[in-house]
Amino acid sequence: MTNDVPLYPSTEAPTPTTKTLVHLVRHGEVFNPKKVLYGRLDGYHLSELGREMAELTSQWLAPRDITYLVSSPLERAQETAAPLAEKLDLPVVLDPRVIEAGNDFEGLTVGSNPKQLLQPRFWPKLVNPLRPSWGEPYQEIAERMYTAILDARDAAAGHEAAVVSHQLPVWTARRFAEGKRLWHDPRSRECTLASVTTIEFTGDEITGVQYAEPAGRLLPNSTQSVGA
Repeated sequence: MTNDVPLYPSTEAPTPTTKTLVHLVRHGEVFNPKKVLYGRLDGYHLSELGREMAELTSQWLAPRDITYLVSSPLERAQETAAPLAEKLDLPVVLDPRVIEAGNDFEGLTVGSNPKQLLQPRFWPKLVNPLRPSWGEPYQEIAERMYTAILDARDAAAGHEAAVVSHQLPVWTARRFAEGKRLWHDPRSRECTLASVTTIEFTGDEITGVQYAEPAGRLLPNSTQSVGA
C-alpha cells in the first residue's frame, strides 16, 4: 500500500525534549548486467541478492519503534521498503524528494570501464566537480533530502521513521547533518548497499548520526555495479 507524500504529515511539532530517529536506508543491489548508469530511469529492479539484502535490513529494523515509512518512487527503493512495510504493517509513503540524484550521464552504458566518461565529448560536464557540473547540485540534493527528513521526523515524533533512498542522496544528507562540506570523493562514501544511516533528533536539533550495515555479510557477493 502506498500513499502520496503529505506536505505536512504532522500538525504537532516535536517538543524540545522529544527524541526521534530517522533511518535513511539505501536500496539493495540492482539487477544491471549491462552496467547502465540508470539514475532515475524506470525498469531497474532489485537483483535476487538485492532482495536478500532488503530482507536482512528489514529484519534489523522491524523490532524498532518505526511508525512512519517513506520510499523514493523508483522501483528499487520501493522493493527495498516492501519487506519492512509488511513486517510493520505500515503504508509506504512515496516521496519524490528522496529520489536518486539527477545525472547528465543517465542511460550511458559504461561497461567495466567508467574512465570512458573522461572522453573529450564529456569534458564540458566535468569542469566543476564541486557543484557538480554533471548533474544535480549537491546543495539542492541536501535541501530536498533535509526537508523530507524533517517531515518524517515530525510524522514520527517521539518514535522512529525509515526513509528508503539512494547512495548519493543519503550520503549528502549525512554530510549536511554533520555540518561537513558537501563535495567529496565518491570513493569515500560510507553508504553500502542496504545500509542504514540514522539521524537522531532531540526536539528539532540533530544530536547524533549513526551508521550500520545489516546486510554487510552479503556485500562480498555483490557486483558493485556501476549505477548501483
